[in-house]
Amino acid sequence: MDIHGVYDVFLRRFRRARMRAFAEVFRPTPSTTILDVGGTPYNWKLLGTPGIVTLMNLELPREGVDDLPPNLTCVIGSGERIDFESGSFDVAFSNSVIEHVGDWQAQQDFAAELRRVGRGLWVQTPARSFPVEPHLMGLFIHWLPRSWQRRLVRWATGWGWLARPSPERVEAMLDELRLLDHAGMQQLFPDCEIRRERFLGLTKAYVAVRQPPAAVASRPGGGA
Repeated sequence: MDIHGVYDVFLRRFRRARMRAFAEVFRPTPSTTILDVGGTPYNWKLLGTPGIVTLMNLELPREGVDDLPPNLTCVIGSGERIDFESGSFDVAFSNSVIEHVGDWQAQQDFAAELRRVGRGLWVQTPARSFPVEPHLMGLFIHWLPRSWQRRLVRWATGWGWLARPSPERVEAMLDELRLLDHAGMQQLFPDCEIRRERFLGLTKAYVAVRQPPAAVASRPGGGA
């Protein structure tokens, strides 16, 4: 089993639960338009691919693009510069991507673009406070100084044992990852509710949620 297979085994249950939560919040219909930035067909197949889903990535997904349902399409683009007009989608969606885009400025750009193109918003990211770093599959390692991480990643994480990364690849991975805390998510998504996913009582991930204006107005007391 390669590293992606290991990730899938560990994360499959969480992804199913997360997609069910998404469906409960937004209740997508066949006409709901969804932009998934950085996603793959897998998550949407868990829900039977409701709505009209556009998957946007820097390159085409490696798997699952040969048998896409007719209401799911793939496009190439950057989440920091989304080539769609403001409010183009009912929901802008992103799952475990914003921690990969780079430094704080890149994360701000990414968040601003999602907020711009989506009338509604669902953006998930792993919590920095959770003791397990989910990409490296290592305990506490993301809390340590960078110099310690360089030395330990290769020998003290699941990713290091399975991928056998070179020092250059370790450095690239550490450069790529920037986990967020609750305050950071609130700053990036000030018009959203920041929800917490929990595991064994600990916050495992955050989800920024913003209902489309029409959905808010339809709630009791939500409109004039």
